[in-house]
Amino acid sequence: MIDTPITRFLQLSNVPFRVLIQEREAVSIEDAAQLRGIKPQTMLKTMVLRDMDNQYVLACCPGDKQVDPKKVRTLLSRRRMTCLSSDEVEAITGYKIGTVTPLLLKQPLPIVLDLDIKRNHTITISSGERIAGIELPLEQLLSLITPVWGAITR
Repeated sequence: MIDTPITRFLQLSNVPFRVLIQEREAVSIEDAAQLRGIKPQTMLKTMVLRDMDNQYVLACCPGDKQVDPKKVRTLLSRRRMTCLSSDEVEAITGYKIGTVTPLLLKQPLPIVLDLDIKRNHTITISSGERIAGIELPLEQLLSLITPVWGAITR
């Protein structure tokens, strides 16, 4: 078992989860799914966006989809939204690209979840490390965050 701030947080919160260890770091979300023996659509893909007022949002969708920043902007009634550099993502979330999760963010961010996430009863989030994911019931994740739901994929 891997020990990360995320696994400790889930244990302290009495959330049932399973760690999915990979034999190596993945080069893509599809690669990570294959290494973990799961389907990409069960993985939570995250993207940090910034609007023109320097307000940040964490947008999440199934791993087999792409977040559409224009749809996030429309949903939240924000002006133009852009992606952050990898350094900015780490500074805002506390996580490196490829390990961002909606839990234990460095600073509070609005979290937007795509409606297609509801199709999965069990999902996989990052453990905070590139060599492992965490599988947990969607309802358990939702008990720990307060997301806005919307159709935000391309």
